[in-house]
Amino acid sequence: MFSSWFKRLDRGLATPAGRIAQLICGSLSRSLVLSAHRRVPELSSFVARTNTCGELRSSHLGQEVTLCGWIQYRRQNLFLVLRDFQGLVQVVIPQDESAASVKKILCEAPVESVVQVTGTVISRPPGQENPKMPTGEIEIKVKTAELLNSCKKLPFEMKDFVKKTEALRLQYRYLDLRSFQMQYNLRLRSQMVTKMREYLCNLHGFVDVETPTLFKRTPGGAKEFVIPSREPGKFYSLPQSPQQFKQLLMVGGLDRYFQVARCYRDEGSRPDRQPEFTQTGIRSLIEGLLQYSWPSDKGPVGVPFPSVTFAEALASYGTDKPDTRFGMKIVDVSDVFINTEVGFLQDALSKPQGTVKAICLPKGAKYLKRKDIESIRKFAVDHFDQEVLPVFPKANRNWNSPVAKFVMEEQGLGLNRRMEIQEEDVVLLTAGEHKTACSLLGKLRLECADLLEARGVVLRDPAVFSFLWVVDFPLFLPKEDSPGELESAHHPFTAPHPSDVHLLRTEPEKVRSQHYDLVLNGSEVGGGSIRIHDAQLQRTVLEVFLKEDVKLLSHLIQALDYGAPPHGGIALGLDRLICLVTGAPSIRDVIAFPKSFRGQDLMSNAPDFIPPEDLKPYHIQVSWPTELEAEKNSLKHPHRPES
Repeated sequence: MFSSWFKRLDRGLATPAGRIAQLICGSLSRSLVLSAHRRVPELSSFVARTNTCGELRSSHLGQEVTLCGWIQYRRQNLFLVLRDFQGLVQVVIPQDESAASVKKILCEAPVESVVQVTGTVISRPPGQENPKMPTGEIEIKVKTAELLNSCKKLPFEMKDFVKKTEALRLQYRYLDLRSFQMQYNLRLRSQMVTKMREYLCNLHGFVDVETPTLFKRTPGGAKEFVIPSREPGKFYSLPQSPQQFKQLLMVGGLDRYFQVARCYRDEGSRPDRQPEFTQTGIRSLIEGLLQYSWPSDKGPVGVPFPSVTFAEALASYGTDKPDTRFGMKIVDVSDVFINTEVGFLQDALSKPQGTVKAICLPKGAKYLKRKDIESIRKFAVDHFDQEVLPVFPKANRNWNSPVAKFVMEEQGLGLNRRMEIQEEDVVLLTAGEHKTACSLLGKLRLECADLLEARGVVLRDPAVFSFLWVVDFPLFLPKEDSPGELESAHHPFTAPHPSDVHLLRTEPEKVRSQHYDLVLNGSEVGGGSIRIHDAQLQRTVLEVFLKEDVKLLSHLIQALDYGAPPHGGIALGLDRLICLVTGAPSIRDVIAFPKSFRGQDLMSNAPDFIPPEDLKPYHIQVSWPTELEAEKNSLKHPHRPES
């Protein structure tokens, strides 16, 4: 249940119980005043240029300007297009004999060379304006030019429409960063983070505190990177998150803390991790933060965000991070089939936790092909070992199997009423234990949405941002490799729900936690909790339920014993959030220098080997795998494409 991306920037926020909601409400007027007086940044201060390439307009006509940029392309040695981070501008190459030296520089410099030009802003000749370019009404009549740096032949063209493999983009990341899309992503990220800092520090009195990068091993959770020290046998660990430091700062009286923290988890990349009033306060804080920092071109963010419990999310969407931009919710139809004679439905309902669940695919019979239906059934068997029965209640196509026909004859009327079926809809039925059936239909809901959208059905508007809080998660989960034992659903410092504390000794698996996740368009973008502030309860959770060595956390438990106030916090996955805001296909497209899918830096070839003499001070020797071990490891972790 821990966050799943490899190296994400978390915004750690922690705050004690108290008056957060009132403070947010009281600060809205100040927020508006600050926004109204925000200055336009000086983009050409402290440098040789007078303007950026992308800012020039007809209002600059007659002005003498100095521009610096890369040569985007050249046309017949008459014009070239100069590019910088803000845009493009057309430059007229002088043809006069008196300007031969300028012409030579601009005509002979290879594409992507860096040049500085000085000239006058003039209007383009009538009929030669380019309405597709923001600077399309003007051009630069050059007087002087200087080649600042020549460019060798590039490994790929610097045009956004030219397709490049991700491996090539990561290998030459310093070139890829020049693209307009990467420039947009990183600059938007910077603007959002700046606004977040302004909101937290200036409007709500938070303190930005940097916590250490070198720490000690933390029990439970993700695997940690280990860093050797010069003391024999002793190692640091890179923190998965500033989790313990957040709590220690609370104990130390820094009641409003945040930071943009690097979090290190040795997991590689994966596919797309008190009282109610206290939770409400933290959630209101984050809603205000996002509303304040949201890009103006993305439309307003409505608050408060809706919330559902973990149990409700699983029952309706089959996942704890539902995409609520579209319907196709899971419906429990067990009572419709209570007297069914269909074998697999009858078998499921005869068991204590047995249910029959269904989802309705709008216009599925019109848009889906027979091979799509077969792939849906195969997916259910391959991934869940479950049977799915497609039913076509009101379709013209005669695709109903004998079993589906029998279902329609037997329970068709009740199914139609419960599912509110329309012409050409398709119903997918499955049966089994509640969690398994919901998880299967939750996956199929997304798979079928992909199929329908590929056929032209609009379900998930990319311009819509649908935030959702998910609350009341379980405190513990059974261990996958040892179901008789428990592990933390999130981390061992999450407080149990006050209404469920009495269940800790008798039925700990039923205890709800005070954890909350923030979901955006089906992706988790934040998670937090009210923390345990009672030392004895923390010790009990670690020792009794999680079977962890308390000595590893003796410093934290001791701190909790010294008058720790009630407190809670949240961390936003900044990479994932910016990825969704920009519409980027991968979080690697919103990070300046990311790692590849396998955790490698393809630009610098890190990680790399270290000579034995450099390892000596750390008392480390490398134990090289045998050929057989290396072969087994390659089979266990096959090479995967960098995507």
